Amino acid sequence: MTDGENRVVKFRPRTLARPPAPVANENTNNVAHVGSGKAAPDLSQYERGRESPEEYRHRMIANVAAIVFTAALTGIGIWLAMTLADLRNTQDCVLMGRRDCAHISAQAVHLARYF
Repeated sequence: MTDGENRVVKFRPRTLARPPAPVANENTNNVAHVGSGKAAPDLSQYERGRESPEEYRHRMIANVAAIVFTAALTGIGIWLAMTLADLRNTQDCVLMGRRDCAHISAQAVHLARYF
């Protein structure tokens, strides 16, 4: 593009003296905007009745199971990441030619057990 092809379009905001107010339709309990000419659809067909205690209990059990599953997956992922990092460090140590790469467990030894 050359400089002669560029064009700036001025932004002119739309301003109304006041926004359209909703009005009630005489035939139904629906609300329509002024000027739309038709009523909004009735949404009562999508309403749900009261929930029974059994449904609530089942939903809570499913929520707890989902939380436990997510926590277990997160724990396994963290354990796997730590194990892979430890293996990578051990492999790097061996590839550098070092001989003291094995982890030594420093547990307390009870001498009274041997006497």
